[in-house]
Amino acid sequence: FSRQSHTAFFEKNYKHYRFQGMQYTYLGYNLKHPIFRDKRVRQAIAYVIRTDELIQGVLMGRGRPVSGPFLPESWAVNPDVKPFPYDPAQAKRLLAEAGWEDTDGDGILYRQGMKFSFTILTNGENDQRKMTCEILQKELSLVGIEVKIQPMEWGTLLKEFIHPRRFDAVLMAWSLALDPDIYDLFHSSRTGPGQFNFISYENKVVDRLLEDARKTFDQSKRAALYRQAHAIIYEDQPYSFLYAAESLSVIHLRF
Repeated sequence: FSRQSHTAFFEKNYKHYRFQGMQYTYLGYNLKHPIFRDKRVRQAIAYVIRTDELIQGVLMGRGRPVSGPFLPESWAVNPDVKPFPYDPAQAKRLLAEAGWEDTDGDGILYRQGMKFSFTILTNGENDQRKMTCEILQKELSLVGIEVKIQPMEWGTLLKEFIHPRRFDAVLMAWSLALDPDIYDLFHSSRTGPGQFNFISYENKVVDRLLEDARKTFDQSKRAALYRQAHAIIYEDQPYSFLYAAESLSVIHLRF
């Protein structure tokens, strides 16, 4: 895009715009899977992900990190919640606390005979998501986690894997509305077939906060509730929250 938009022909005929998009990308875990039930494991993965590398390598610098289920510009975001820093040593400590060790020296972690290996599903039509998976695969290998990548057609991904909960982890994105209601994504009542909490996240405190936020029109009170939920969800790490890409638009100068 940068190369194409700086030609003499382009600059004579078009104007391009960059603005913050309404979508964030995440690595979501099947919380029913035995590997991902322990919060420390999910936190360890977050400590190994270099979001800055993803933004530079995948988005060409056109994006920003996200620290939870709200976009950075949202009035509901909790400014005190910061993404975990890149800290492989801390990741290894958390994994060891959760019982994961390299017991045979092959560079892969095991716990009670189970190999720390999982597959990320994503839609193959999206090159950015495939590139993101490849970078995550490399980063997680450094702490003994084996990652496999399975791109597939979008309809197949939803019908055959997401809806019946037949996945380890998924690399996807949410497009958010202007109203930051995340009830359908994180409330425990929304884990059924075809519903959006397909990772099976359950937290009773978060449930109450999201319910209360739906019962008031006072934005300041809603913001306080959402900020509490934001902090709890980030601590629980049902997703590894990755990045929000900028939107790019081109308009002919005749408009």
